[in-house]
Amino acid sequence: MTAEVFVDTNVFLYTIDEDPASAAKRQRAQQLLLTEPWGWSVQVAAEFFVNATSAKRPFRLSAVDAAALVETWLAFPTLALTPDLVRAAIQIHQRFQLSYWDSAILAAAKLLGCRTVYSEDMNAGQDYDGVTVTNPFAAAATP
Repeated sequence: MTAEVFVDTNVFLYTIDEDPASAAKRQRAQQLLLTEPWGWSVQVAAEFFVNATSAKRPFRLSAVDAAALVETWLAFPTLALTPDLVRAAIQIHQRFQLSYWDSAILAAAKLLGCRTVYSEDMNAGQDYDGVTVTNPFAAAATP
């Protein structure tokens, strides 16, 4: 199970964002999921579900609709939480001084064989042991 790019939670959340101000990001996120050979982790799946159904979101989904999207996306390469993932995340956390959760994203990407992580929330352009973060919403976003 491998993928070329790893997709972070914010990209999935833009696919359901109905705010007119986010239209370009929504289109870009949807395009990425349709055209890129992507993967993700159970952490990202859980983060998407929690955030997509949150009462704090103006454009939230029902639990049924969010679960249906997660189920569809689980057909793509999905890294489970394993002891090896936790160990790798801790190493990244210690080396780069990132949050554990961002470190787990990077570790999952590396374990899936991804060289690129699409994320709006991490330091774009930074290389973390062979995994580079790219902001897919930046004007010149290419892996």
